[in-house]
Amino acid sequence: MKDIFVVTHTQSVHHEEDKVGGWYDTELTVRGQEDAAATAERLRAFAGEKEVEIYSSDLRRAAQTAAAIAKRFQRPVAETADLREISYGVAGGKPQAWLDARYSPAPDDNRLDFSCGIDGAETRRDVAARVYPCVNAIVARPCETQIIVTHGFTLTLVLAAWMKIPIDACGFLSFPAKSGSITHLRQDDFFRNRAVVRLADASHLRC
Repeated sequence: MKDIFVVTHTQSVHHEEDKVGGWYDTELTVRGQEDAAATAERLRAFAGEKEVEIYSSDLRRAAQTAAAIAKRFQRPVAETADLREISYGVAGGKPQAWLDARYSPAPDDNRLDFSCGIDGAETRRDVAARVYPCVNAIVARPCETQIIVTHGFTLTLVLAAWMKIPIDACGFLSFPAKSGSITHLRQDDFFRNRAVVRLADASHLRC
């Protein structure tokens, strides 16, 4: 049986400052650090004494969340740019209002390849093209319990890769999640079904 826990990083400075995240690289807030520790405790309760592997986006807010988890499990973290949030190009680090005034929603006939009118921004397909091979490589490893720390938008494509949904079918897909959420994925040994056992659970965090 394979268990994978996908974690969205906890509160970051750009949340407090109401700035665009993406590849804009900010650290966790004090609240974010507290929530990361609470997330680590909940993961320990889920995983018990099983040996785990921990993977994380290399952006600081995710890496610091992963570090809190790694401290609880006494395990190293493998960081990768493949698990980063979607890049918002020139909007990264600007006030959220700046992006809101310029953002164009993707049309129904081009949701995968539309860059939303922002210079340098990634498309949904761009993100999928890096996330899918990364997730597939993690899942292929023999370790039966794995933790992946990523970002809110990227979570959807991590789940899509796990569920073997073709990239071309991901145009409308969305799994909203709060910061610090835990999604539990499981593949059983007999039927080989890939189940979403728990989706974006944030009950371990204070309101």
